[in-house]
Amino acid sequence: MIHQLVSLFLDHDRFVVTTHTRPDGDALGSQLALGHFLRKLGKEVHLINTDAPPYNLSWMPGTDAVEVFDGALRQLEILAGAEVIVVLDTNTEERLGKMGAAVRSSPAVKVLIDHHPTPESWFDLQYRRESASSTGELVYELIVAHDPGLIDAALATALYVAIMTDTGSFRYSSTTAEVHRIVADLLERGGIEPAPIHAAIFDTRSVEGLRLLSRTLDTLSLRYGGQLGYLVVPQRTLREIGADVQETEGFVNYVLSIEGVRVALLFIETERGTKVSFRSKGDAYVHEWAQHFGGGGHRNASGAFVRKGLEETIREVVDAAPRFIDFGPETATAGCGAAGRAPDDGVLSPEDEAYLASLLDLKSRNA
Repeated sequence: MIHQLVSLFLDHDRFVVTTHTRPDGDALGSQLALGHFLRKLGKEVHLINTDAPPYNLSWMPGTDAVEVFDGALRQLEILAGAEVIVVLDTNTEERLGKMGAAVRSSPAVKVLIDHHPTPESWFDLQYRRESASSTGELVYELIVAHDPGLIDAALATALYVAIMTDTGSFRYSSTTAEVHRIVADLLERGGIEPAPIHAAIFDTRSVEGLRLLSRTLDTLSLRYGGQLGYLVVPQRTLREIGADVQETEGFVNYVLSIEGVRVALLFIETERGTKVSFRSKGDAYVHEWAQHFGGGGHRNASGAFVRKGLEETIREVVDAAPRFIDFGPETATAGCGAAGRAPDDGVLSPEDEAYLASLLDLKSRNA
């Protein structure tokens, strides 16, 4: 399959490379790396996404070439005239956002490079392996299959970011000996150093982002005997602080770091519904839980977008938890009968009462 894909790339000239909405390190790193590789082969390459690169990844070489899709005639003509469209790190039309329909309807050959399960059937060619640590690992394999000598500093940086971020800085179970060998090869061929990359990604926050983190941590709720924890980001908080929703990247991991928590959720209110991030440890798999709400992803890291209000989504998602996670007999029914309800006595805490009151007040003012 990999040689078939290399041949396809060599035999065509006009490419579009894209990835999912709100691109993370794996998505953007894989996109930049593949685009850089194709340009080295002398190809015409357009990198187009629904969303701009997040602030903590905008330093990466090549991000200035990433276009934000706005439905302009020029971009529609590029998509329609492409010979090959490569979709990275996502396998559904919906996850491509506003440009999903234009990608799917293009007469181009549609190629999927991804490590997520259950892809949609409209891709013409797939290079996919669920056991891969990241999409970046698959892109690395593709490049090396053709010519590893093409890996320079820019390409190595992009692939390092892709692999490092999607393995949780090499601490997730997907981090194999082969992953470390790949990273060693990237460091040597690209002559890059990990420390500045980590600092740029993880040690850089805006003042607004730090304030948003503080406010969000105050919403922490624990359920099912402290085995499930979640945070909430209402739209009003984003507006009041003036923070971008991209600043919420990584917030859910703070919950997962709490002793005793096996499952962590982050609820982000949007104009069209509620985005839910699912994270877990060990054998507490969350992918089927996310699929139940129209999403998907990996066993320990998934996401979903629920076209319902914030309160209703919190209640339904948290109530559904015991159907997918074994919390043990003593906590199986100690869930959340309504948004914000405590697991032990069924009484709202003062913090949850204040939060729900603020939501009701916001609704009444906007009515």
